[in-house]
Amino acid sequence: MADTVTTDILIVGAGPVGLFGAYTAGFRGLSTVLVDSLPQCGGQIAALYPEKEIRDIAGVPAARGREVVAALKTQADAFEPTYLLGREALTMEHSAEGRPVVTLSDGTIVDAGAVIVTAGIGTFTPRTLPAGEEFLDRGLSYFVPNPDEHTGRDVLVVGGGDSAVDWALALRKIARSVTVVHRRSTFRAHAASVQELKTSDVEIITDAQVAALHGNGTISQAHVRVDGQDDHRVLEVDSVIAALGFISNLGPLTKWGMELDRRTIVVDTRMQTNVPRVYAAGDITSYTGKVRLMSVGFGEVATAVNNAAVVLDPELTLFPGHSTDG
Repeated sequence: MADTVTTDILIVGAGPVGLFGAYTAGFRGLSTVLVDSLPQCGGQIAALYPEKEIRDIAGVPAARGREVVAALKTQADAFEPTYLLGREALTMEHSAEGRPVVTLSDGTIVDAGAVIVTAGIGTFTPRTLPAGEEFLDRGLSYFVPNPDEHTGRDVLVVGGGDSAVDWALALRKIARSVTVVHRRSTFRAHAASVQELKTSDVEIITDAQVAALHGNGTISQAHVRVDGQDDHRVLEVDSVIAALGFISNLGPLTKWGMELDRRTIVVDTRMQTNVPRVYAAGDITSYTGKVRLMSVGFGEVATAVNNAAVVLDPELTLFPGHSTDG
């Protein structure tokens, strides 16, 4: 027989925004369950960018992703939320009392007063590098969970977005050499980061693509095709990091009846969806003027929690008071 867990707030997505939501709910005296398909808290940051410096949190000039996640979890744990990790939220229906009832992929049933979806970009899979896919995990990787593995190596980073530029800048401090190959002449990454890259010792090859990877067991060479040149350029490399972006998918959430805008969930000013007692916050949401920053997500999930609180108990006030109030 499936286990049933009863809670005031179910948060779907245990990334930074979800963790702050658990703290906010706990501060209001609400019990909280966090569900995530990943086996650990932290969402995309913990899975893909644990060593990346996060710089868009007020009052925190810079902190590594894993440090931000650890601090947010410590903050949430003060109110003892329940973590149901490594399982996916599949279906949602309402009980006779109007409470959302969510079934997880392991059969667990969560009976909640309200649901807040903080699933980031949903499930994500990396865009593959067509050349040399057979070298995956043998020199080719799509993210860098442990930068130290690239110490003293000749590293090739493929891509022109924030991840590619961030990893190139981070690894240049420990690698023997770092080269960036980008298929365009301009970069999509943040302008300040691109400027830092251009003034660093990282070699930049633009208007180019990786045509093939070669090696005996592990990568030793990358053949790069540069626009306008007949011959491939051959690079001696030990590691290739293909930071080409990710394909996101909302998965079962698309069947919950929520209004969607492409791959995002439409919410109102209360962060409520069109489904009763179901809210959303963070990158997964969509509304006019939306800015996708982690700091914005923190405010959104606080708004969602406090609006859910007064739905669960109409005698509560929307404003929760300040954490410094005696």
